[in-house]
Amino acid sequence: MQKLFSSVTATALAASLVLAFPVQAANGLPVVQEAPLRAHLAFLSSDLLEGRGTGQRGADLTVAYLETQALLAGLQPVRGNSYRQSVQIAGVKSLPAESSLQVQVGGKVVPLAFGPDWVWATGDSVAAHTFDAPLVFVGYGVTAPEEGWNDYKGVDVKGKIVVMMVNDPQPTEAEPNRFAGRALTYYGRWTYKFEEAKRQGAAGVLLIHTKPSASYDWSVVQSSWSGSERFQLADRTAGTPLQGWITDGAARRLFAAGGQDLDALRAKAESKDFQAVAVGATLQGEMKSAVRKVKQFNIAGMVPGTDPKLKDEAVIYSGHWDHLGMQARADDQPGADIIYNGAVDNASGTAGLLAMAQEAAKHPAKRTQIFLWVAAEEQGLLGSAAYAADPLWPLNKTAAALNLDSLNFVGATRDIGAQGSERTELGAMAAAVAKAMHMQIAPARPDLAGGYFRSDHFSFAKAGVPAFSINGGRDFIKDPEASKAKAAAYGPRYHQVTDEYDPSWDLSGMTQQAQFTLNLGQAVANAAKMPAWKAGDAFGKAREK
Repeated sequence: MQKLFSSVTATALAASLVLAFPVQAANGLPVVQEAPLRAHLAFLSSDLLEGRGTGQRGADLTVAYLETQALLAGLQPVRGNSYRQSVQIAGVKSLPAESSLQVQVGGKVVPLAFGPDWVWATGDSVAAHTFDAPLVFVGYGVTAPEEGWNDYKGVDVKGKIVVMMVNDPQPTEAEPNRFAGRALTYYGRWTYKFEEAKRQGAAGVLLIHTKPSASYDWSVVQSSWSGSERFQLADRTAGTPLQGWITDGAARRLFAAGGQDLDALRAKAESKDFQAVAVGATLQGEMKSAVRKVKQFNIAGMVPGTDPKLKDEAVIYSGHWDHLGMQARADDQPGADIIYNGAVDNASGTAGLLAMAQEAAKHPAKRTQIFLWVAAEEQGLLGSAAYAADPLWPLNKTAAALNLDSLNFVGATRDIGAQGSERTELGAMAAAVAKAMHMQIAPARPDLAGGYFRSDHFSFAKAGVPAFSINGGRDFIKDPEASKAKAAAYGPRYHQVTDEYDPSWDLSGMTQQAQFTLNLGQAVANAAKMPAWKAGDAFGKAREK
């Protein structure tokens, strides 16, 4: 349990930062200060803010703090006289004990236990739904014209339950680069599959879970979908009435009962000639959920541009302020820590933006700079999705969106992570900024888990705005082996109550990461033209429209 610090510990004063960033200091450009970054980080991750959970008191306290600090930093509201942008969210909790949902084959019930075998919830914020819908296997559930792929061809799934695999169609010897080869595309993300099923008019979706295809155990799915409240946008982008997952074992039993061989269907689904197949089963009964409406807020403030024409265009710096809040577990012992403080994820990015804003306000650029703290990222990028649907600044005049999520708490590095920047002209700009800071861009790794689609920048990319997240480097300057071990040790703390602030942290790497982001943002803000997507990139099409 993280206690509020009694005094701010600053390991590097302004003088040391001037030495660290001589180019900025010499030219009077903004230099991100470590002391305010550390102070914000310590407070935001303290027990006072109760883990900043969506729909909890800690969220309200966080929003009040951020708007106060935005005013103090010298930011101006982007729309009207408020820093707040309302995000309407529905909290949903499945009620299996009150539901009668079951799958039948030939009038007989296929035994499926909620939790061990399958999980489900409403996808449209409606508390009660009644089903009498046939199940249809649609392979990967993908419609990708650029790949010549359509798993829904020749079938009408309106009012039906579509059952599908997660991940992408796999590369073959003949087509080693289809669907980006080994890397995961957005078509492989479960969020896309829910969205496409909605577009096809399906009444529900069941995703077949395997650890290799999902990249995590069934226990992760089970804990997220059973017993705990989940959140979705309430006033737009409603999903199908039913959304859920089913284990591989349960799916095999279900398909076999309907006279189908799941493995044989999976093999056929690896071909673009695949045709959807009726499972021979029907989902029947009533599904009930507890639904409540929650109002959360994005916080946005701007530094107006100085150029008479370019000030109408903007650069966005974003980071999510929420974490998992307070969550009591059934097996908790008396006095157990139930606060998920989220120091690294993402009090660090939230604090980084505050420290950047404080300096950017003193050094306006030609284009407007917007600092955006978004809500409910941990619930599925909800705050950034809400912004993209109702932007405070026109998206076609938004030059770039640079996102910070989980900053480097270990120490300074010789490199910086810019995965995803290569999709746009931001890649070359990022390399130039890194070189000016005596750094280099970290070598790209195959995006096997679809990391590009799991942070807030992706809401902007989907809307056509060049965007990526700036990640910490891996080439540590001080004691490289011990630093790598310290970074790796964060893995078991991720999304646990142990992600707490430590006053002994060396924040030189965190400050460096924030400085690089601000430098890149200012380079974009002062450039002759807005950066463009690389030719042929799927997300560039939205910009063209």
